[in-house]
Amino acid sequence: MNLLQKLRIDPFLVILITVVIIASFFPCEGEAKKWFQHLTTAAIALLFFMHGAKLSREAIWAGIGHWRLHLAIFASTFVLFPILGMGLHFIVPEWMSPTVYMGFLYLCALPATVQSAIAFTSVAKGNVAAAICSASASSLLGVFLSPLLVGFLIQSHEGGSHADTWQAIKDIILQLMVPFIAGHLSRPLITNWVEQHKKLINMTDRSSILLVVYVAFSEAVVEGIWHKIDAYSLIMIGTVCSLLLAVVLMINVYSARLFGFSKEDEITIVFCGSKKSLANGVPMANVLFPASMVGVMLLPLMIFHQIQLMVCAVLAQHYAQRSTSKKAD
Repeated sequence: MNLLQKLRIDPFLVILITVVIIASFFPCEGEAKKWFQHLTTAAIALLFFMHGAKLSREAIWAGIGHWRLHLAIFASTFVLFPILGMGLHFIVPEWMSPTVYMGFLYLCALPATVQSAIAFTSVAKGNVAAAICSASASSLLGVFLSPLLVGFLIQSHEGGSHADTWQAIKDIILQLMVPFIAGHLSRPLITNWVEQHKKLINMTDRSSILLVVYVAFSEAVVEGIWHKIDAYSLIMIGTVCSLLLAVVLMINVYSARLFGFSKEDEITIVFCGSKKSLANGVPMANVLFPASMVGVMLLPLMIFHQIQLMVCAVLAQHYAQRSTSKKAD
């Protein structure tokens, strides 16, 4: 076991931080910036095309009859998180800047992850079929719901034009949803290729995210991000992310028990209802927000992503050991 595994640090996060450092010293500017922006647009389209191609209709239908479970997970993802995000308004500007707060509002509006939510549910011996269905549906619904939630939350915070929200939804449909649907409709033709080249597709997904982060932070560096975000701000972001995750996890656990869900369903609610998707969040931010804001607004998501992986890895092992002990007894 290497050091990153011992510390439960996602290696991809290390690469992300490296990209941010590179962008801080060597931001793309001028003519290169235009080429990188065009490349980013194409990479995002490819990313969502592959998301659509990977989404199996069987996975969507599997466990779909368990509507109470899915309703609990969607309520956590698209209702509980936004409410908590709005509650963070009371610590602005003492703990964070208004732009960072908007980043938290954006984080709270995002759909759940797919891969990690299913993986942790499996490790913890939860209802994997329901996790596949719920996480996939969350990712799909998020393409529509997240822009609406972001528009509502930001308008509630500072006021704004409804036209801006509808324009953002049009951009989302054109740049994200159309490739997603095209990929899903192409699935019968490319399913075998997708199954045989999962590693290549995963590399493509992550490369797209890295490219978006590089372009976003290049713009942010030019706009003076490191004069606005200091070590104290980063610590505060980490603290708020940790508190946000802790509150969501506690509410999910006690709600699952209150409404009489089985232990397997409780595990599914805990892991699917507490995740926020970096894979969806990074490219979507590039579409929704001005380039000068994207770098700062992605900081809460990037930090929350790592914290959720570390905490849920420990929690999954705890559930798994508890399940093993009960079987032994």
